[in-house]
Amino acid sequence: MSTYSPIIWKNNNLFLLDQRLLPHEEVFVEVKTLEGCVAAIKDMVVRGAPCIGFSAIFGMALWTNSTKTLNSASINKACDDMIAARPTAVNLAFEVNRCREIMLGELQKGSSQNDLFHKLVAFGNLQIEESEKKNTAMAQFALNDLKKRVNKSKWNLMTHCNTGFLACGSLGTALGVISLAHRENKVEHVFADETRPYLQGSRLTAFELGKEKIPYSIVVEGAASYLMKNGKIDAIFVGADRIAKNGDTANKVGTSTLSIVASHYGVPFYVVAPISSFDLQTSSGEHIEIEMRPTEEITQIKGVQIAPLNAQVVNPSFDVTDYKFITGIVCEKGFIDPSIPGEVERIVNS
Repeated sequence: MSTYSPIIWKNNNLFLLDQRLLPHEEVFVEVKTLEGCVAAIKDMVVRGAPCIGFSAIFGMALWTNSTKTLNSASINKACDDMIAARPTAVNLAFEVNRCREIMLGELQKGSSQNDLFHKLVAFGNLQIEESEKKNTAMAQFALNDLKKRVNKSKWNLMTHCNTGFLACGSLGTALGVISLAHRENKVEHVFADETRPYLQGSRLTAFELGKEKIPYSIVVEGAASYLMKNGKIDAIFVGADRIAKNGDTANKVGTSTLSIVASHYGVPFYVVAPISSFDLQTSSGEHIEIEMRPTEEITQIKGVQIAPLNAQVVNPSFDVTDYKFITGIVCEKGFIDPSIPGEVERIVNS
């Protein structure tokens, strides 16, 4: 596990590691209200699907502790406001809706506002604790499959965006696989995609790999084909923000391109994500809403304009990877082959 968590609950307030300032500054932002939590999620103080969900639980606790009107209507509005912070990552709605069930259930039982507050705080702490166990199980499932496919003493691995403890609040998902492989002395080298435009790879994944002393190089997304064509990548591990019923997967923009190139060169491509990232109500990726981010993320770097002032911008935060290009989806319940019809639903509901 990481040496510290990006999410800290202390003195009845939430403290979030400001990931916008990494890797050069490690600053925690104090969050005291529901509105502050929504803003932290929307502005990417906290990011990574699991951490967004965990932060939202504590955000709901903050609201419960401070609201002057606690009834079913106010609970539903607060939950809906939180879910609206970012639309693509299903973990946010998953965790908030579980909070909604707890809150409405306790309200019906006549529990006090203080009891409800402490119940949500305990629920948030438990989810982070449980994620460590679940992600360790996922990592082992993934490594077991890779060992069957790539018989080498050490692997050269690739990842996109950031899926380590900064994104998960515990052992990572896709990066958790790499962390476990490193502990087993199975990692030769890791290639971390820079991940434009927010640079989660070069700022965050590189930061985490350095913390764990895992050999790595940062590459731009456009270098993936070069690396795979020259046999420098044995496997690719990525995370997921939403997985549809058929195995189509929404993840940080650029993931789909990477999967297509990997398929062309015969490189195993794995998606690693917890059950909370699955959306069995969505039949396929074409029905996943894609969040569009501010133009300034592309036209500026730290407030400095680098594009023409009148430049038009298209800035999708995510894209959808077709299940046909995914070697395997790994969750805490096991390995899923998305090419088998109904397999996603079967494993998730097992």
